Amino acid sequence: MTHEVLESISQRINGTEVEKNCRIYEIANELSRRCRICKCELREGEKHASEIDIERIVTERYAKEIDCWIPMAQMFGLGTPGPSGNENDTYISEKYIYKVNNLLNSKGSILQHFIKVLLHNSLFEDTSYTFLGFTGFSGSTIMPVFKQPLIKNAVPATSIEISTYMAALGFNGAGKEGSFTNGEIDVWDVVSRNVLKDIDGDIFVIDAELRLRH
Repeated sequence: MTHEVLESISQRINGTEVEKNCRIYEIANELSRRCRICKCELREGEKHASEIDIERIVTERYAKEIDCWIPMAQMFGLGTPGPSGNENDTYISEKYIYKVNNLLNSKGSILQHFIKVLLHNSLFEDTSYTFLGFTGFSGSTIMPVFKQPLIKNAVPATSIEISTYMAALGFNGAGKEGSFTNGEIDVWDVVSRNVLKDIDGDIFVIDAELRLRH
């Protein structure tokens, strides 16, 4: 199922974000492939492991193989520690905000988080994520690290401004405040704490929950 979702998302990769999104897609697709192989090997050996454990083991091995494992001690070198939310520890530099995601909103799944990031980038190019690497505690936890453009001199957008912006993107309200759908993608948690308005009145969705309808 994950592979099918990735294939569907890959068709959306276009425009100025091609290189950035292709890298995220390629890593997610390779992790999905390796996880499928690992599951088959475990079944043949009559061993058992949860899908989350398989993802963690496969991802850590792959991250070190392609040299994108970032030691935890280096996180503070990304920028000044910023506010931490439900799922992200943040570090702020002059141009970017770096997010270290604990996967809480993705049910512990690295692949589900990558799918959400790809969907975000397909809708909200102005705040698209760039993949940096993985960090964590070897053999225990693993967290993806992304950077996002820092929106300066901004204030939280109002619910009316958010609804107007989402309507311009072709999304209708889905019954609950901050929830929208275009019949193909569901987006929620698009509320003032996750949406900014700059001094020119432009709207920026910096965080949201997304899923592709099947």
